[in-house]
Amino acid sequence: MAASKAKNKAKNKGRRRGRGLLRTFLGYYEGQMHLFVGDIVCAVLVAGIDLAFPQILRTLTRGVFAEGPDAILSVLGYLLVGLVAMYLVRFASRYFVVFWGHVMGARMESRMREDLFDAYERMSFSYFDRNKSGDLVSRLVSDLFDISETAHHGPEFLLIGVVEIVGSFVILSTINVPLTLVLAVVLVALVALDVVANVRMREVYDENRVRISGVNSRLEDSLEGVRVVKSFAAEDLERSKFRASNDAYLASKTRMYHAMGVYQAAIAVMMGFLNVAIVVFGGWLIARGQMDAGDLATFALYVSLFTNPITNILNFTETFQKAVAGFARFMEVLDTQPDIEDAPDARPLRVTEGAIEYRHVDFSYVEGEPVISDLNLKIRPGETIALVGPSGGGKSTTCSLLPRFYDVDAGEILIDGQDVRSVTQESLRQAIGLVQQDVYLFDGSVADNIAYGNPEATLEDIREAGRRAHVEDFVRDLPEGYETEVGQRGTRLSGGQKQRIAIARVFLKNPPILIFDEATSALDNESEAAVQQSLADLAEGRTTIVIAHRLSTIRDADEIVTIDDGRVSERGTHEELLARGGTYAHYYRMQFGDAQA
Repeated sequence: MAASKAKNKAKNKGRRRGRGLLRTFLGYYEGQMHLFVGDIVCAVLVAGIDLAFPQILRTLTRGVFAEGPDAILSVLGYLLVGLVAMYLVRFASRYFVVFWGHVMGARMESRMREDLFDAYERMSFSYFDRNKSGDLVSRLVSDLFDISETAHHGPEFLLIGVVEIVGSFVILSTINVPLTLVLAVVLVALVALDVVANVRMREVYDENRVRISGVNSRLEDSLEGVRVVKSFAAEDLERSKFRASNDAYLASKTRMYHAMGVYQAAIAVMMGFLNVAIVVFGGWLIARGQMDAGDLATFALYVSLFTNPITNILNFTETFQKAVAGFARFMEVLDTQPDIEDAPDARPLRVTEGAIEYRHVDFSYVEGEPVISDLNLKIRPGETIALVGPSGGGKSTTCSLLPRFYDVDAGEILIDGQDVRSVTQESLRQAIGLVQQDVYLFDGSVADNIAYGNPEATLEDIREAGRRAHVEDFVRDLPEGYETEVGQRGTRLSGGQKQRIAIARVFLKNPPILIFDEATSALDNESEAAVQQSLADLAEGRTTIVIAHRLSTIRDADEIVTIDDGRVSERGTHEELLARGGTYAHYYRMQFGDAQA
């Protein structure tokens, strides 16, 4: 009894989910209704003309064509003009359906793609930690293409099919009722077959979407890490991993085509049976004098009109099932609630002094595995504070919590007394300048990348930021100066050059709070010395957090804080911590030896 209730509950939930998907899908026709109506009208005209021709031919063969040469010749001119006009209308209608119908579908696809991209942009870091980028790209590209095809062809095939099937059935009934009943039996059998096949194929298409996402993810992973692959001569390993994903996709496609093959073959058998029945049963009716040969020929013409839309609709099942699977995956993203959202009463952050405070902060990426535990840390306005400690000790996580890349599990983080969860994310992140160890440059020019945080900046502003970050030291040697393309992820530049461009971004943004996570890690000694002075100038009067493993870069920090196991284990100036002989002094001796320490 309980199992039956659970089954019914799941079934009702599926129905509600299906209705919700349909309502959302229909909402994307908004703004395209003029094209939708035009597409429908033109589809009806095409179907009507296709239905009219056999009837016109039947009327002519029974009427004027049977009256002799003079009668035939007297109407041929009018017949020519009428038929040409009729088929010109069909041509124009068919053009509208094919061109504007596809444009309508493409516009809907474009809106869906924008909505999906907007949803991705709203997600927090944790969402991208959980989901592979290849799968996200697959949802954005291949899934939406099938949805677009369904948006256009679905109503078209359905409407033309209904008009032609119903119209043919009515006309065929006027020709011969018993033979028409044979069609009705076949139609019922085809509908039953379609329902059963759809249920079986839906699971196959869902699996197919997952598999192609796996191929995309594996491809992207291998291409993004191509330098690591080459350095380890691991091409064969990558080939084997890709082949595993590709073979899984092939197996899924094979199951899909098997289901399609059985389905299509069953349709072909039933259509063949229909043709046999018409010839045999029609011949029997002619022999009994209940039908003449001319009517059987006309009947055969209408049978083609009757069966073609059925075949089109049944064949469209493949695209429809792909679209249903794709739209479900599309809605899965849109229905995902972002982990981090602005509070309903969120207000813009106002940085008056730049004081930062972590109060009893706890955080874990995975439940039960804390990275930050009861962290308490106060940073005074305008102070430059350096975080040191072992890898995995929580330094970078501490900084990631400040701009709300992740939300704390417990406790609070305050900027000038304002909880970061009570202010808007946009104002919070505009107030913080971040240079990370792993620099990401976008495909574009040097100037584009420096101005990324301030698209309205003038070329003079960009040059000034570049000068202060010592970008001009190498830009003058580039073929097109600041307009030189850096390549995807900055592949045409060295690590140190990319690092300085990232620092120039922050100079141009000019925020009141700064975070430098190994900001000079990729620089040589000469560049590091130059940029350190620039960073010191930038940090003047601003609250600054610096993460560094090279302790030589933080000796002049106002304070140094050791983070270990997600807690503050010691705090003080360089000299104070050396004198204390704790963790910082241990790391310093490791880098510089006992004598210098």
